[in-house]
Amino acid sequence: MRVNAVIVAAGEGRRMGNATPKVFLPLHGKPLIVHTLRGFAAARNVEKVILVIAEAEMARCEAIIRADEGLTKHHYVLQAGGPRRQDSVRRGLSRLDEDCAVVVIHDGARPLVRPDLIDQCIEAAWKEGAVVVGLPARDTIKMVSEDGRVCQTLPRDHFWQIQTPQAFRVELIRAAYEAAAKENADATDDATLVERIGQRVVVLEGDPLNIKVTVREDLWIAETFMQKKLPN
Repeated sequence: MRVNAVIVAAGEGRRMGNATPKVFLPLHGKPLIVHTLRGFAAARNVEKVILVIAEAEMARCEAIIRADEGLTKHHYVLQAGGPRRQDSVRRGLSRLDEDCAVVVIHDGARPLVRPDLIDQCIEAAWKEGAVVVGLPARDTIKMVSEDGRVCQTLPRDHFWQIQTPQAFRVELIRAAYEAAAKENADATDDATLVERIGQRVVVLEGDPLNIKVTVREDLWIAETFMQKKLPN
């Protein structure tokens, strides 16, 4: 079973309030994206990583990968992203190996992903077809109107906050993306497109530390976690 990964890092990260794309901001002494890539380098089954980034950042990203000793022994392909995350993933899927059986899709801005979680997703996707990771909702969930009024309080028992990585058999995720392109469908994650074509998606319990760095406070939180987990 050949496994590739698509890591999506083409966003501008405007909510960080910084001119530098968030995946290049420093985290524990290195660019954030290096920690994400190291997680995949340490996974047992990932043989190739397609890193989807903004076209203007390709030279910088290539230099970062070459400069990190932990990454130089692995196979990376750089791919320019599209206007939406969905477009970027589609471009990444076009660079999979011909014999790739399972693809793992991950947000580049989740630098604390555990290698063993990646491997669990791969194994489950080979068996089930489509797998996501997530956490059961801990807080009360309310539906709120545009003018700020509570419309409904929802039972949280069956609500999960979904993360990445998400892993799929290649033929399944390609079919999902082809259907989305034909129907001009939008989705905030890859599993949603698989659900749209009537396929089952299995959820594995994720990791509370596997946060997505979206605003500056997230970067501080990730730094705190890394200081506790990693040697200086």
